[in-house]
Amino acid sequence: MRVIATSIPDVKLLEPDVYGDERGFFMESYNKQKLKDLIGLDVDFVQDNHSRSSKNVLRGLHYQLKQPQGKLVRVTSGEVFDVAVDLRQSSPTFGQWEGIILTEKNHYQLWVPPGFAHGFVVLSETADFLYKTTDYYAPEHECCIQWDDSDIGIEWPHIGEAKLSAKDQQGTAFKLAEYYS
Repeated sequence: MRVIATSIPDVKLLEPDVYGDERGFFMESYNKQKLKDLIGLDVDFVQDNHSRSSKNVLRGLHYQLKQPQGKLVRVTSGEVFDVAVDLRQSSPTFGQWEGIILTEKNHYQLWVPPGFAHGFVVLSETADFLYKTTDYYAPEHECCIQWDDSDIGIEWPHIGEAKLSAKDQQGTAFKLAEYYS
């Protein structure tokens, strides 16, 4: 596994070793000891999630103010543009974002630490998105920031009209959102 630096030091892009031939491929998708050795990540994941979305579906920017979740995310089918936004007020990268294209072909994984908002948009006809979390989903603590907030300035790929859930249509402006201390 190789670690690729991002513009936000705490967000890590992971490129696993993939062994393939005409029969298919094999890769180790998670190894707790390797993540501890490579990036100092020593967490216990408590929940795995799997979503399937169609083209132009945009999910996010989500976070939990209480019970913040670290997420190890990847795509097993299709292609997404994945985004993490630093919401830690004490961080030198507060309010900054990182965006990475994750695909079934590049096998990349993105570590999104607790204290970040997270979202993605589907670029392919459909995409299967898998992620491990460090805390349980707690809808009573979930928050959502507007995906297109100009104060954050995420440079989303041109997709036409984003398909949003009712919840995501009601996202809060970044300057009015609650943050982590």
